[in-house]
Amino acid sequence: MSEDGYLLDNRQVEAGERFAALAELFDPWTQRHLLDAGVRPGARCWEVGAGGPSLPQWLAEQVGAAGYVVATDIDTSWLTADAAYDVERHDVAGDPPPGGGPFDVIHARLVLVHVPQRDAALRTMISALAPGGVLLLEDADPALQPLLCPDERTPEEALANRLRNGFRELMAARGADLAFGRTLPRLLREAGLRDVRSDAYFPISGPACIALESATVRQIRDQLLSADLATSEEIERHLDAVESGRLDLTTAPLISAWGRATGI
Repeated sequence: MSEDGYLLDNRQVEAGERFAALAELFDPWTQRHLLDAGVRPGARCWEVGAGGPSLPQWLAEQVGAAGYVVATDIDTSWLTADAAYDVERHDVAGDPPPGGGPFDVIHARLVLVHVPQRDAALRTMISALAPGGVLLLEDADPALQPLLCPDERTPEEALANRLRNGFRELMAARGADLAFGRTLPRLLREAGLRDVRSDAYFPISGPACIALESATVRQIRDQLLSADLATSEEIERHLDAVESGRLDLTTAPLISAWGRATGI
């Protein structure tokens, strides 16, 4: 990260709201991919940059007592220490893989887009795969679809899209690659994984989109103001429009790519 640090600090109360909204939006999509990747009783799994507890807990339920799940993050504040999975504070770009490997399935969602040392992080994850193990990466690509309100028709929707652009500027200033998601299939092939596949998903409207946008804007409010990307009045007007349900809100596409390590 840059010296300014991660824009969406896990220690803020809004982070928990964001994790819950992201889980509602994307967990069903991710879980289908994880089952296809080989999550089953007895599997050994590493959830990278877990953030909240929803996916580690689900993984632990799938692998059962014969399996193993470790959830890692730079900040583990929102992970449950006494759950059915292990928790480890870990920097995927700077630390060796956690104990418990090699892993049958390794998963990272909305992680690498924020990590400037992406090549190092990718090498770390691939090095921890068991022969034939699957790495599933899921990351956003805001440059593919940059709008918060795709059907912009009103001043409220224009303001929403302008604030979303401000959010992207703040992310880019901290090292986020806004066109990273589309590179995942190529990166997995170049890293030597086989049977690489990919697809993409993004919701359009719904309560979880509202909750995610509200929590995100409240979390980055001070940064928007200090960078002169919005006024306090504009932020309040936007939050009112979001929380009223008058806007059809969406997200950047979530691109999923997966590949299998060589070996048995």
